[in-house]
Amino acid sequence: MKNNKFERLKDYLSTLEKQGICLAFSGGIDSALLLWLCNNLNVTALTFVSEFQTEEEIEFTQHFCEEAGIKHVVISLNMLDDEIIANNPKDRCYHCKKKFFTEIKNYASAHNIKNIIDGTNYDDLHTYRPGLRAIEELGIISPFAKFEITKDEIRSYAKSIGLEIYNKPSTPCLATRFPYGTHLSTSMIEQVKSAENILARSGFVENRVRLHGDVARIELPVNRFEDFISQREKLTKELKTIGFRYITLDIEGLRRGSMDL
Repeated sequence: MKNNKFERLKDYLSTLEKQGICLAFSGGIDSALLLWLCNNLNVTALTFVSEFQTEEEIEFTQHFCEEAGIKHVVISLNMLDDEIIANNPKDRCYHCKKKFFTEIKNYASAHNIKNIIDGTNYDDLHTYRPGLRAIEELGIISPFAKFEITKDEIRSYAKSIGLEIYNKPSTPCLATRFPYGTHLSTSMIEQVKSAENILARSGFVENRVRLHGDVARIELPVNRFEDFISQREKLTKELKTIGFRYITLDIEGLRRGSMDL
């Protein structure tokens, strides 16, 4: 009997192959590793383009699949056309996932593919993630969660097999940059994208810019605070040119789900 979680996972994935596999590929380390594990199987990677993803994320998914020789399908969706999503309710993630995975189910049905999988990991089951309800309702399979594989185990295994992106920072949906109840617009999302690009170009690759009206609340790793302060004048000037009136550095640092409190 194989005790290694990843060996058992690979055996499990091979049992799904006969009826085909669609994998929701966001380009994060979770879905990237899962796709790598499916590399020699009958798998199609599906990636969504919407207002909530960056161009860099989409380009990464295309490059990754091209390098691996994996069939890759990109589907465009206008998320802000949905009024529920545009109003950014606390369960927005549920409505987004429902929309995304319904599209995948439609694609899978049209191509006679039975199994749809995603990169949800075991840790995700223990955080505020309303999108998990949509995944469960639609019968999506989450292999990492099924085999109780955590984020740290995913990164460690990815490193052990030489996957260069094993330490790739998380890139959550851009809608997470806004307080719940904020009516989202394309211009607001583009403003956040621009702000995060300014920070990234200045060496702060891991960052979040949370938008509170005309206030930019910046989250960075705590160990980068001094670097940020040393560039304070330049960054303040650049960020104000794209429409922010006030620039703040969140002293709690970069963290997951700061809008969920």
